[in-house]
Amino acid sequence: MSEPPARQKLTFRRFSGLDRSGPPPAETQPGQPLRPWTVPNAIGYVRLALLPVFVVLAWRTDGVGAGPAIVFAMIAYGDALDGMAARVTGQYSRMGAMLDPVIDRLLVICGVVVCWRFDLLPRWLLAILIAREALMLLVGPFALRRGVELKINWWGRWGVWPTMAALFFGLCGLRTFGAVLLAIGVVLLVIATVEYARAAHAQLTGGATST
Repeated sequence: MSEPPARQKLTFRRFSGLDRSGPPPAETQPGQPLRPWTVPNAIGYVRLALLPVFVVLAWRTDGVGAGPAIVFAMIAYGDALDGMAARVTGQYSRMGAMLDPVIDRLLVICGVVVCWRFDLLPRWLLAILIAREALMLLVGPFALRRGVELKINWWGRWGVWPTMAALFFGLCGLRTFGAVLLAIGVVLLVIATVEYARAAHAQLTGGATST
């Protein structure tokens, strides 16, 4: 039986997520055990449980208030926190690899619903964001069934943060600043989606993909 590859040295860049070089951890790949009971997954479960709390608080305050904004920020920052926990403890899992993007997408959807309902951010930008998320939800499973491996690209990674920040500042009542950040985030996420489509097409047609 071959031994698993040695872990890469935990530098500050790797701990913070800035350095994502090298292959993904073997424990996160399809076919591996779920391993649901880990420290990073526990953070993910807390994030998931806070989603309805955020929605209830937002509805009670007409969207703007310290309560919903703080809970939203906690859920959003938890994504980075559970990644750091995984890198420190080495507790990578298939469950975590599947759970994190689902929670992130649900948080965006909840934030968009609240900001749309109470007109906290420009609705035309929110509509583009909703269309993009819906497209990913619909096309993603189809691509996986066709054997396409969709790796998160840097456009997508960088697009998440201005988008999350825009929703946060919308909840704080800073509509103009939030609108600027949302426009930046939407542009980056649309570019990321085009790159996903290009990579998927290259895999399906046997072409080379670029990273």
